Amino acid sequence: MVISPPYRPLRGKTCLITGAAKRLGRASALALAQAGADIAITFRNSAREAQQTVVDLSSLGVRAFALRCDVTDQASVKSMMNEAGRQLGRIDILVNNAAIYQDVAFERITLRQWDDMFASNTRGPFLVSREALKWMRRRRPGAKRSKKLPEAKIINMGSLGGLRPWATHAHYCSSKAALHMLTKAMALALAPQIAVNAVAPGVIDLGEKSSFMKRIARRTPMQRNGTGDDVAAAVLFFATAPQFITGQILAVDGGWGL
Repeated sequence: MVISPPYRPLRGKTCLITGAAKRLGRASALALAQAGADIAITFRNSAREAQQTVVDLSSLGVRAFALRCDVTDQASVKSMMNEAGRQLGRIDILVNNAAIYQDVAFERITLRQWDDMFASNTRGPFLVSREALKWMRRRRPGAKRSKKLPEAKIINMGSLGGLRPWATHAHYCSSKAALHMLTKAMALALAPQIAVNAVAPGVIDLGEKSSFMKRIARRTPMQRNGTGDDVAAAVLFFATAPQFITGQILAVDGGWGL
């Protein structure tokens, strides 16, 4: 997604995106950077990809840096958040993107797989959001005192699988459905200062050429699979949307879930 240089609605804003070394997180980070935001990304194992993403973000004229973090581990999240907050000064936008995905027949799902799925996809966003609050509620350094509290936004990366059941993804679908409910509960709990919404991608083409992807594209009303840019555009929408929009789950699926 390309944004013309004059359109920088997020200039002066700061953004933290978890799991943004590659794939959808990277696409969202680039979109927010093109809109003018300074970006902090986290990664767990993809150090090389994270560094390349930082280089690409910096080339867009914004501040960018990467921090290692395991979003399932409370100590790791606290350490990362303290460093991100110190470098950014304040967090205006948090994108909870880090997650795992598995295709496993129901009767073959192990307890370890179930617990790992919820730890990454549900507990992770909870931990990161909770630790981010003090930086989201903080006034920007040097800002004039005002009775109005500074506004911030949290965007969770949900899934069409959290809205529609998939037979071989019971643990994944359940974790994303829980994240969708967490999004709504947080929207109520953190209003009016913080707006909380979720993007729910459908089948996204990340370069995989397979008969499955072709079959899904034919079944999708828009006659194609989604792209990283489609998801990034939805993230950018919530990042720039009026604060009055909160508690929403936006499906980005070309109508496949209808």
